Amino acid sequence: MVVIAVDGPSGSGKSSVSKAVAARLGLAYLDTGAMYRAATLWCVGRGTDLSDQAAVAHAVRVMPLEMGLDPSGPTVHLDGRDVAEAIRTTEVSTAVSAVATNLDVRAELRRRQRQVIEAEQAPEGFAAGRGIVAEGRDITTVVAPDADARVLLTASEEARLRRRSLEVHGAADDSAVEATRDQVLRRDRDDATVSQFHVAADGVVTVDSSELDFDQTVDAVLAVVGQVTA
Repeated sequence: MVVIAVDGPSGSGKSSVSKAVAARLGLAYLDTGAMYRAATLWCVGRGTDLSDQAAVAHAVRVMPLEMGLDPSGPTVHLDGRDVAEAIRTTEVSTAVSAVATNLDVRAELRRRQRQVIEAEQAPEGFAAGRGIVAEGRDITTVVAPDADARVLLTASEEARLRRRSLEVHGAADDSAVEATRDQVLRRDRDDATVSQFHVAADGVVTVDSSELDFDQTVDAVLAVVGQVTA
């Protein structure tokens, strides 16, 4: 059983890299950021006032969320409905910080994240007990501080904006990057008020992918995992 925790800011590549690492090692994959997006979609769909922190926290506590852990095709279901595309809309991206900075929501989702990680230790888990890669904001320090490998995946602001622009707009020219800037930097700024993901904590290895391509970044993370699990 191996637990790999990956933190990082928006556009650092943590989701795609973590999926690739999980696939290479035959592990389960948990996208904790998708859980916050799903919570946002759930609250918006219920008409919950996102400024009412108690109401939001209650809505999230009763949220029927199921996370599929296959790195080749992770799924997100809310009340039995596939919402993998719906949680990536601009409406959700704009509103998610209001939910993600709610401390009671964070406590509830961290509890669920730990449950998923613990469940993957059992032979009946997705990866048959081999382990899991969990990625997000405070996975290395709060959710899984005892993970076998803990990585802070980062990149320069320029690189992160370019990558997210390609992902969202299919282009990385000046206008596309500017259209992405507020969403990326504001989300990081808001989340930084409740989570630490810019500087590695003690025992967390930093992988800077600014000058690395995708395969090189995956190899760099795998090298970190190999050092601590050898």
